[in-house]
Formats: sequence, C-alpha cells, structure tokens
Amino acid sequence: MNSVLITDAVVLTVDAQNTVHDGGWVAIREGRIAGVGPRETCPAHSDFDEVIALPGHIVMPGLVNAHTHSAMVLFRGRSEGQSLLTMEGWYNSIREPELSLLAEDIAPAVSLSCAEMLLSGTTTFCDQYFFAAEIAQAAGASGIRAVVAYGIVQLGDAERGDAELANAAAFIEQQRSADGRIIPWFGPHAPYVDNSEDLLQAEVAMAVKYGVGMHLHMAAGPEDNAETMARYGLTATQALSRDGFFAGRVHAAHCLDLSDEDIAIFAAAPAASVAYCATAGLRSGRAGACPAVKLKAAGVTVALGTDNVAANNAYDMIAEMRVAGLVASHREGVAQPISSAELVRMATIEGARALGLDHEIGSLEIGKAADIIAVDMRGPGYSETPDYETVLVYSGSGRDVAHVWVAGERLVADRVLLKRDYGDIRSAYSATYRTFWDRVEHNKKVA
Repeated sequence: MNSVLITDAVVLTVDAQNTVHDGGWVAIREGRIAGVGPRETCPAHSDFDEVIALPGHIVMPGLVNAHTHSAMVLFRGRSEGQSLLTMEGWYNSIREPELSLLAEDIAPAVSLSCAEMLLSGTTTFCDQYFFAAEIAQAAGASGIRAVVAYGIVQLGDAERGDAELANAAAFIEQQRSADGRIIPWFGPHAPYVDNSEDLLQAEVAMAVKYGVGMHLHMAAGPEDNAETMARYGLTATQALSRDGFFAGRVHAAHCLDLSDEDIAIFAAAPAASVAYCATAGLRSGRAGACPAVKLKAAGVTVALGTDNVAANNAYDMIAEMRVAGLVASHREGVAQPISSAELVRMATIEGARALGLDHEIGSLEIGKAADIIAVDMRGPGYSETPDYETVLVYSGSGRDVAHVWVAGERLVADRVLLKRDYGDIRSAYSATYRTFWDRVEHNKKVA
C-alpha cells in the first residue's frame, strides 16, 4: 500500500482537545495514520509515494452513520404520508412489500447505498436488516467499513423467532472479514413489539456468548412503551433492563420517548449508546424528539444516524449534523445546546465509540486506521471563518466531499468513486428496482 502525505489543508483531528491545524498535514502508511500536525512540522515530501496538496479543503475523520438499513434504498419515496416510526405506518408501507424481497435484490441496493454514503463522506455505517449475509458481502465489496446486525422480526411466530435466532448465530460465526472492515452483530428489530420476551432473553445470551453488540430500535414508536406498560407497568427501556439487555453492548436507535429513569439506565450501563436520527424523527410526525442533550449530560454516548432513506431520503451525514443541531435547539428552547464542534464529534468519534471502534477510527491520531475525508470549501456557502466546524455543519453538504480513504485505501478521488463505476452501480440498481416493484405488484394481484 502506497504511503500518502496530505498537505495544506484545514485538519480537524477530532482528538480529545479538538485540535485544528490550519494548513496542516496528515501522513498515511500501511493503511494507518503515521502522523498529523501543523504546517511547520510537515515531513519531507520525498519520504512519501504520493503527495496530495488540498488547500481550501477540510480534512477530517470519515463520518460514522450510526443507524440505517442500506437495502431499504429500494423504498425511497414510497412512504410519503406514512410515519415509519409507528407500527401501522411501517407495516403498511414497508413490511408488506418487504415480503417480496429476494436475496438477489440486496446486493444492487446495498451497493448503491454504499456508493452514496462514500460519496458524501461516510466511511462507516451501522446496518440492521434481513439478508445480513448479502448486505455484508456487498458492503465489503464497496470497501466501506460496516457493522452489520442480523435483523430479527418475530411478529408472534415462535418458530420463526427460533429459526431467525439460529440464522443470526450462524451469520456471526461465518461472517469474518479478512481486513476487519465488516463486523457482525445481532439486531432485534423492536423489543416486545415484534420480538417476544423469551426471544429477547435468548438474543442477550447469544450476544454474550459471541461477544458482539446488539442494535435495535427503542422508544421509537408509541407502541414500544404502550406494550410494556400494559404488560409489566414498565417502559420498554426498563423492561429490557430487567431482562438483562444492558449487560453487554447495546446500541439503540431513535429513543424519542425516554423518561429520566430510562436515561439513568443508559447512563449506568457499561456500553449503552443511542443513535440520534433527527431527520427521520421529524419526517415521522412524532411529537417526541430524542433527548440528546439530557443523554449527553448524563454521560451517554450519542451518535448520529440517517435511518433508512425511505424515512430520510438521503445518507448525507453533514446534513444530519445540521438537523440534529436544529432539533436539539427546538426541543430544549435554547440556542445551540449542542455546539457545532460537538455535532462533528457525534458524527465521528462518538459514532465510533457507540460501535466499539473508537480505538480504531473516529479521529485523526497516530496509529488509527486512515479513515479520512476531504471536504472542498472553495464553493458557495463557505468563506473565511474562525470556526470551521460551524461552517461545515451549517453551510456544508455531503456533495462537497471530494476525497475519501478507508483504511488508507482511496475510494473517492475528486468526487469520483474509484472501486466501481457509479454508472454501473446505478444501472444495476435501476434494473433491480423495476424487477422488485413489478414483483410486489404481481404478488398483490395473486394474493
């Protein structure tokens, strides 16, 4: 692997001190960060195979999309007027056509999602869905880094739950990426609503056995707490805590309806985190909003996610930072209760921490994997500033991402995907999209 020296950029390290080097440099050797610093400490260009000068660019850690369902790009634009954070809206607009999905639909869809993520600066994503093996294979082929949680939906069918648990265990046993970029987890879809108490307890035992995390939706729809309050007089978070769910690594998406007692459970857990999906929450029409400020004040790791692109319509994590900041301001009634610098951390190092990867990615520090992006600040919306994070969050766009490296491998150069032609990816996806929705319509007619 070539050694690379990136120079003349604004370097946001996102280290513990949020160090910024204006006119700084980053060195890459053997896929890892070999050095980072201000202009005056830049090493000799002759010591590197490639030197890339990036004046007018922000160079920073790759973005971490902490919650999505990459295959669901097939449903983009298909859920208008439906709240995907309610059982009714999800079942009517998503679940029924999902029954027509075939394994061969997955790779073209996931390939397009990975391309969109890479082109907008995401270098790691956390996925939860069916067809986990196909998702892992397609994500691996793209070069992106991913945590892939085997999605388990039981919906009252005990036999189905047992079979899915066995399949999830087999997926974790079999799925090992040679370069460590694809990491398998468990993914119970929604506690108690579509996973029974017995199944949830079995999933916890399996996660402990394999030493993997669990990624689920929590306090996302009104049914979550209603179901557990009716059964046990507890919120969903409290019921899960009672069942030992918080003993291991738990990464919970949405969390719109958390009480102070629920937040305390997250704070006391050894490795619990929240994926704050602000855009999806707004589009759902739900009155609640993730109490990100309270969670952070309690010491809980809060990352950012887009959710699926039926709920969001985009994988743009720079836009997601902006919406997350605006929703927090509105919810708390305070101007910028989460600073721009902290929003950048939530989209990078905090996302890495939520996935148990902060030792490896999330900041530009010596020894970490070289997951790096460069954002072009030379276009409209950018100008001279003492505060690069604010300009990035509130003026920037994922479309400004010009260069992307994952583990030192350059995957995007000058806004062009390098590993596979984007036109080919889009063409394969378009054919799959037409075939899939024709199948959905056919199955409706014969049902």
